[in-house]
Amino acid sequence: MTLSTRFLRRRARSLAGLLAGGCIALGLTGCGGSGGSNPLDNPPVVQNPGSVGGQKLSFAYFQRCINPIFLAQLQINVGGAVSTNTCAGSGCHDDRTGTGGAFRVVASATALDVTDAANTPDVIRASEMYKNFYSAQGMVLIGTPAQSRLLTKPQVQGVLHGGGLIFDDPNDPNLKLIEYWISHPAPAGQDEFAAASYNMFTPADPNTGTCNTP
Repeated sequence: MTLSTRFLRRRARSLAGLLAGGCIALGLTGCGGSGGSNPLDNPPVVQNPGSVGGQKLSFAYFQRCINPIFLAQLQINVGGAVSTNTCAGSGCHDDRTGTGGAFRVVASATALDVTDAANTPDVIRASEMYKNFYSAQGMVLIGTPAQSRLLTKPQVQGVLHGGGLIFDDPNDPNLKLIEYWISHPAPAGQDEFAAASYNMFTPADPNTGTCNTP
């Protein structure tokens, strides 16, 4: 064994000892993870805690009153150039070809009868319509329309919107529908399918009732 080889081996053993000692001294589980052999490796399993508490918005109202807005031809103003497009259009929020950030819309999503016992929460949550609901709710601060990006972005209120100005009139009927949805979450302790949210329609029927607004 040459001198250089013995020197390199001693340096390697010394470094390994320092790393192992550092992990023990600092008490860092991330130094090697449980059962890991590499002292510089990340923990092998990372678990995120599930959400706890909080209210949810009405799926029934979203499906009947909000989702159609994303499919409607709306006037848009981008730097003074006025045209029409849909939120679900290609290059906007289409779930496959959209470039509009995390908010995505499946334009072909079909409505489900929420009053049909066969449409259990599990069935609905596996649907394309629920994907739209879930994505839209992710752009919302529940109970606070004025701070929800589903409203502030298309109005270009303190935040940029690549799709331009959509709602230049604060009394736009579509704007009012979204505002009402955000302002009326399901009762605390109930999920997004709560029958109590049917009073958001007149009469209180999610299949035939008119969508209430502020």
